[in-house]
Amino acid sequence: NNAGFHDDAVMAGMNEKQWHSVIDVCLNGFYYVTQPLLLPMISTRWGRIINISSIAGVTGNRGQANYAAAKAGLVGATKTLAIELASRGITVNAIAPGIIAGKTTEQVFGKEKIRQLVPMQRAGSPNEVAAVVRFLSTEDASYISGQVIGVNGAMA
Repeated sequence: NNAGFHDDAVMAGMNEKQWHSVIDVCLNGFYYVTQPLLLPMISTRWGRIINISSIAGVTGNRGQANYAAAKAGLVGATKTLAIELASRGITVNAIAPGIIAGKTTEQVFGKEKIRQLVPMQRAGSPNEVAAVVRFLSTEDASYISGQVIGVNGAMA
C-alpha cells in the first residue's frame, strides 16, 4: 500500500482538519486496503504485504506531526501484522523512503538542500524504491518480515 500526502504545519498551528485528513489517507487507507485481503491470504497460506512508510515515520520531521504519526502507525501495524501472520506464510514489511526525486521534491528541496540533508548527496529514484518492493514480493524474501527498510541515502 502506498497512500500518502502532506498538509504540513507545526503542531501548535495545525487545525483538526489537517490532522484528520492526513491520518485518514496515510493510516486509515492502509486499513481499508489491507484488512479485506487478510482472510484470503490466510486461507491460501501465502502473501506479501508491503507498506510504504517514510523516513518521517521513523525519525519525525518538523511541521509534519500528522504525517509522521500516520507513517509511524504503519511501522507499528507492520510489525504487529508480521507477528500475527508469520505462521501462515505471509510476510509484512515496510519501506521508509527518504527524499525521492519527483515533481514535489524539486519544488520543496533544491539540489543544494538535498546535498546538505542526504549523506549520499542526491535524491533517490522511484526505481530504487520499486526495486525493494519487487524483492520483498518474491519467494527470495520469504524469511524477511516485520522489517522497516530505509531507502534514504543514509539519512537515518
